[in-house]
Amino acid sequence: MSRRPVAVAASVLTVLALGAVSACSGTSSSSSASSGSGGTPTVKLMVGGIDKQIYLPYQLAQNLGFYKKYGVDVQLSTEQDGGVGAEEAMASGQVDMAGAWYNHTIEFQAKGKAVEDVVQLSGAPGEREMCTKKSGVTSGADFKGKTLGVTDLGSGTDTLTQFLAAKKGVKTSQFHRIGVGAGSTAIAALQNGKVDCVMTTQPTVAAIEKKGVGTSAVDLATTQGATAAMGGAFPAASVLARTDWVNAHKDTVQKVVDALVATMHWINTHSASDIANKLPASFVSNQLVTKADYITALTEDKGQFLPDGIMPAGGPKTSLATEQLVGNVKGSVDLGKTFTNDFALQANKTEGFKTTTTPAGPTG
Repeated sequence: MSRRPVAVAASVLTVLALGAVSACSGTSSSSSASSGSGGTPTVKLMVGGIDKQIYLPYQLAQNLGFYKKYGVDVQLSTEQDGGVGAEEAMASGQVDMAGAWYNHTIEFQAKGKAVEDVVQLSGAPGEREMCTKKSGVTSGADFKGKTLGVTDLGSGTDTLTQFLAAKKGVKTSQFHRIGVGAGSTAIAALQNGKVDCVMTTQPTVAAIEKKGVGTSAVDLATTQGATAAMGGAFPAASVLARTDWVNAHKDTVQKVVDALVATMHWINTHSASDIANKLPASFVSNQLVTKADYITALTEDKGQFLPDGIMPAGGPKTSLATEQLVGNVKGSVDLGKTFTNDFALQANKTEGFKTTTTPAGPTG
């Protein structure tokens, strides 16, 4: 998700008009969950690009009425291009939770900040390395001398790009990386020859393919693809929160996780068309893609989503290896403090859901 998948401006404006997301004040503090009417706890959750397919569960849970069903008022917002990232907003107390990638918990711990993942929504980044035909790129081994687009420098897509190169023995100094955002700006970078490739997600991938300006060179969009390219499942979309906040609001956290685990089971038992029909119209049909394109893309990449919200065994280790290989983390990391499966396991038990994901242990 890159760390900061940029939401399509038009989509976000439409959603704001519909009241589907709530703007987040940059100066407000959310050190504790407030109570709404009838004592219902209110949680502010910022997503790293709410209209991206990799992050669809957060809004889907809202539209299915699951937050309300499980007794919590979740106020969704989305990070803006050039603005504070969802994970940073959470860490600084501007919001209570972040819909962002798991790997940020590792980076925070390396910086002395205690942040944990309370429910895991995907086992793959949901990204694809989209390259022009003339680039000749088919894997990270071909990155030498190329200009590669990422969401922004320091983002999750930037980390993954460096990782794919390092896995093939290509040093960062041997290629050039630039931030191109997502959506129309990423597409324009390919069209105008500004980059040879861009790492991006749906629906941008579908739009690139439809316009004929690039094809998928590396598949990180499904758990199977990520395992082949990275050596194991790569836990991406999740819900992150400060450990002190989690410890002080365990009942509230459980309600949020209950709603999202129910959503993951719903995704697993419904078609891409069913899912698209439950999302805001602006998410699935906009200047980038038609609804049919969106459904086709989601059908192809739906395998990234985990059915039960459980952190998969080996996932944290793969993520840590990625961070270490690209040099983001150099010291020791206690993986057991970066995630918990307690809330997800309880949610599945309460609802009688059958779990299929093998849980990661305390060492990842």
